Amino acid sequence: MSWVYIIDIIGTLVFAISGVLTAIRHKFDLVGSVIIGLVTAVGGGSLRDMLIGETPVGWMTDINYLYTVLLAVILTYLFESQITKRTKSMFLFDTLGLGMFTILGVQKTLNVGLSIPIALLMGAVSAAFGGVIRDVLTNEVPLIFRKEVYATACILGGLVFIALELFSTYTNLNMIIAMLTIMVLRYQSVKRGWSLHI
Repeated sequence: MSWVYIIDIIGTLVFAISGVLTAIRHKFDLVGSVIIGLVTAVGGGSLRDMLIGETPVGWMTDINYLYTVLLAVILTYLFESQITKRTKSMFLFDTLGLGMFTILGVQKTLNVGLSIPIALLMGAVSAAFGGVIRDVLTNEVPLIFRKEVYATACILGGLVFIALELFSTYTNLNMIIAMLTIMVLRYQSVKRGWSLHI
């Protein structure tokens, strides 16, 4: 089991928990919570895979992703108050997932022979569009349409990964550096109040 797979599972868990928390806040029932958790965790990757012609989509070929979402539902319902109190920890893992999903999306798109601009877009789709689907379904304005630095961090991190891949054969190291770039940009943007607001 590779470190990439482990972080991918962790990212799926955290994204699913954020979706279930949103569902609970909107007073959805259990079925609604499962659906919102699922689309938050795998919606971006599913959309990417469909757009680049990779079907069945990734989570359907590995049952562990579905189990991870179901685990997220159980954990969130059992420990909702404790999870809500640990917003800093959740933000850290959410940011880690954002970086991981972006780079995996960029890499997968390049591997099917598509261009760099498309790969950057698909990286952002992988990381952010699960949250977009969640927000649309719960009648909220999606985060990427607000003034926060979110999708921009994904694209910049994707650019760093592509640039490193041109000069280095150490793909794992390149992924880590690009992921850290996204995490730092996202963290600093929230901490310092950076925005793209005009």
